[in-house]
Amino acid sequence: MTTPGGLQRRLGTVDAVIIGLGSMIGAGIFAALAPAAAAAGSGLLIGLAVAAVVAYCNATSSARLAARYPESGGTYVYGRERLGEFWGYTAGWSFVVGKTASCAAMALTVGLYVWPDWAHAVAAASVVALTVVNYAGIQKSALLTRIIVAIVLAVLAAVVVIVITSGHADATRLELGEDATVAGVLQAAGLLFFAFAGYARIATLGEEVRDPARTIPRAIPIALAITLVVYAAVAMAALAVLGSDGLASAPAPLADVVAAGGAGGWQPVVRVGAAVAALGSLLALILGVSRTTLAMARARHLPHALAAVHPRFKTPHRAEIVVGVVVATLAAFADLRGAIGFSSFAVLLYYAIANASAWTLGHRLIPAVGLVGCLVLAFTLPLSSVITGLVVVAVGAAAYGLRKRR
Repeated sequence: MTTPGGLQRRLGTVDAVIIGLGSMIGAGIFAALAPAAAAAGSGLLIGLAVAAVVAYCNATSSARLAARYPESGGTYVYGRERLGEFWGYTAGWSFVVGKTASCAAMALTVGLYVWPDWAHAVAAASVVALTVVNYAGIQKSALLTRIIVAIVLAVLAAVVVIVITSGHADATRLELGEDATVAGVLQAAGLLFFAFAGYARIATLGEEVRDPARTIPRAIPIALAITLVVYAAVAMAALAVLGSDGLASAPAPLADVVAAGGAGGWQPVVRVGAAVAALGSLLALILGVSRTTLAMARARHLPHALAAVHPRFKTPHRAEIVVGVVVATLAAFADLRGAIGFSSFAVLLYYAIANASAWTLGHRLIPAVGLVGCLVLAFTLPLSSVITGLVVVAVGAAAYGLRKRR
């Protein structure tokens, strides 16, 4: 069904889960393990567990809120309805700028794996191609995401099987050593959280999901649980072969894992899998950013012209074009690590507001843990990322204040 001026409800539970998996099981697992291992050392698995706990709290809070407010916008809508217009706006602003940086990071990951010497050009071209796919309709996006997820899961499964059967794995490398510190584990959790954050894509698609009050609360935990199992298996396999020091210094972690497992011929397959994973994550990210942009434009927190829905495809076509242009421009010039750090800070702030919103619904333990966890992880990120994030959020708040005065 379609409401006048609204989006069509075409997605079922399986499609919603696939879109969530496409967002989470993306480039993060191929890229985040090395810096996380450098931060946490032998405490990498603890960092993964901390990230999973915070992600679970966020997912639970998001599911409860999405069931009550089944419309595009995610925490932008929840914060506005539960905490007030300013907090909703701050959540939406944080999401749009943070996830726009995430899009650029994913596009750059594609370029670095496919053609390192022309990484920025490949990244920009990837954004243009996926923007065209999204413009043509949500069903085409869901179908492409389903194919991408299947490929990536097959590649990750192959990595784990290669390690298990290689004879090079050593279980003692999984033991906790003296190199693990609380600060390092928390920083690793913040880095690994970047790879978990995709379940919000399901909530931001609330206006395009059939029976959202039932579908969204089911799809989010399912997608998160599948992702956690996959990440845990891959992280344990990587540690068992390379150890924390070897993993920390690996430029292409999973490609190095299969090489250390005696299956160097699989390296090209893993590189292709990484590129495909990043494309899947980029596809779902562009979907989420464009839908939040649509919601903010409807409320005139962004230019109202971006609130248009295509009469044939029933997609927020103007928002998608603008998002695509901005992301392609960033991907052509941005630094990968800087984009990831800034994105992590903004997205953790977004989820902090989601948990604060869920607090007002009652059953407050999970929202409280999620809120504290988000803030702690956000402020354990590198100082440059924290400062840049605070400045950008302050700019957004100033724009909101000027708009209110007018």
